Parts: sequence; C-alpha cells; structure tokens
Amino acid sequence: MHDFHAANKILHQALEYAQKSHLKKITKIVIELGEIKEHGAIIAPLNLKFNLNLLNQKTIAKGAEIQIEKIKGDYFKLKEIQGMK
Repeated sequence: MHDFHAANKILHQALEYAQKSHLKKITKIVIELGEIKEHGAIIAPLNLKFNLNLLNQKTIAKGAEIQIEKIKGDYFKLKEIQGMK
C-alpha cells in the first residue's frame, strides 16, 4: 500500500507541473527513489511503476514512460517530466 501512496503523490505532482506548464500530454516521468521503508517494507521500483501505470489511466499521463533512478538516501522525488504542448 505504501507503493500506491507514493505513486499517487508523484502522479499528483506530475499533473500539477503539467498544468502549470500547459502540457496536453505527459510522455515521460523520471523519479529518484531511495531506500524508503514504510510499514516494514521497502518501496520497490517495480511496484511503484505498476501503481503509477494503474493510477494514470484516466489522465494525460496515460502511457507515459516511467523511469526510476535508484539513489542513496531515504526519500523519493519527482526529478523530471517530459510532455507535449
């Protein structure tokens, strides 16, 4: 469930950025992901990607390439968004 929560937060940030930048379509989302432990489990890149794809189905991010870069640290953040105007 923590993967779902993180994915929801990232997608929300991506959609807000897209709106401010007047993007009609998000084509790529790049995320930095550290070793985040919530409720005894580490957020797994595959699970995060799965949940992002699940959540973005009815948004302008549907079909976007999702790239996850592993980093040191205990945080995740939206690193980059690409899209079309």
